[in-house]
Formats: sequence, structure tokens, C-alpha cells
Amino acid sequence: MLELRDISFGVEAEGQDKEIIRNVSLTLAEGKLAVVTGPNGGGKSTLARLIAGIEKPTTGRILLNGEDITDWDVTRRARAGIAYAFQQPVRFKGIQVLDLLRLASGQQLTVAQACRYLSRVGLCARDYIDREVNASLSGGELKRIEIATVLARGAKLTVFDEPEAGIDLWSFQNLIEVFEHLRASIAGSSILIISHQERILNIADEVIVLREGRVAARGPREEILPGLMATDSTGTCLGGQPERGADASC
Repeated sequence: MLELRDISFGVEAEGQDKEIIRNVSLTLAEGKLAVVTGPNGGGKSTLARLIAGIEKPTTGRILLNGEDITDWDVTRRARAGIAYAFQQPVRFKGIQVLDLLRLASGQQLTVAQACRYLSRVGLCARDYIDREVNASLSGGELKRIEIATVLARGAKLTVFDEPEAGIDLWSFQNLIEVFEHLRASIAGSSILIISHQERILNIADEVIVLREGRVAARGPREEILPGLMATDSTGTCLGGQPERGADASC
């Protein structure tokens, strides 16, 4: 179980302190798929990086299964079972796709085993298994390969930052199936997805609306999704029923 306790995060911009995440408290139970959504600039990707350990909170604590991991770096969190998929996947010149899948799994995967992971994300394995993870791959190909590494990893908690970015329409449906497979195949695993996509929101157990760095609404998708359809004239105000103590006003 992941728990965020009064997490805040700020940076200095143009000589002034700018608070990006403001006193966010959340709990993600085992076996659940939660989607964080909200207006652009609301702090969603920052929240994902805080969970992964790429950024450290200014204040507050992060707990994993009751253990305080606030000061743990990315490597230690990864070893503890947290996986993170970037919005823009990293390129690795000189590393082949097979090598990357083996590194992700922590095992000396056979070619056949590695190919199964690539097939899950809609890639013809024989065309990619020996390719380098470099500039010769498109953004969509990199995204799918990264998701294949997440499958190979089998982490207890996986954080996806806008996984739909760069994914074509056919692959998007495949992506939905990957999320459902992850939830069903790894006992007790949790998934946190940063997304605006309605089809991803529709498979969530819980939807969390983040606006101006705060939790504006949170609850089962059946309760939150109808409110998300209500926007102001600028299309930036996401509604929904506010969590107790949260400000969800426009």
C-alpha cells in the first residue's frame, strides 16, 4: 500500500517560490488501479515523479507498506517494487531491446520469453528484439517497448505518466488490455496512471482529480466521471464531488 501524507513540493522560479504540490494526502490500496487526472499544469506529473523518487517532497512523508521511503532514491524504491514509466521514454544508445527487457526483469530471459512481452504491446517481436533503443525508434515504438519492460518487471506498484502519449489508435486499445492484464496477473499489485483519456478513466477503480496542486475530487469512477464532464468556458475547471476538506470550486 502506498500512502502520501501531507506532501508538498515547490521550486524557485523567477526569484519566487512556486508551490506545485500542496498538502496532498492519498492512499493507494493493493490490487487497485487509480487514475490521476485534471487540468494541465495541475501537478500530475510532478506527483508521479515524487512517488518514483525522481523528486523529493519539500514537506510531508511517503510510505510504502507502512515503511517511510521519503528519503529513498530512485534505485532503492525500484528495488522495493516501484516501477515508473516516463511520459517521454528514455533512449539508450548501444542497448538492444532484448538487453533492456532482461534488465527490467532481473533475469536472463530467453528470446522467446522476451518476444512474448513485445507481443503483448503489439510489436512484431522479430522486428524489434535486436534493435537498439535509440533514435531509430519512433516515440510510439519507444513507448510500447517501455511498457513491455514494465510487464517484464512485474512490480508491486507501477506509475504510468500519460502512457497514451504517442500511441496510435490500434495500440491504444491494446494499451487498455495491458493495464487490465497487469491488474489481474500480479497478485496485490497497484497501478497509478496519469491520464486525461476517458477510456483509461473508465477502467479505474478510483479517480483522483488534481487541480492547482491539490486534490480537488476523489472517489470511485462512477461518482467522479460525471462531474469531470462539467467544465467552464475555458475547458480547464474539472468538477466532481470534492473530497472531504478539499477545494473543488471553480
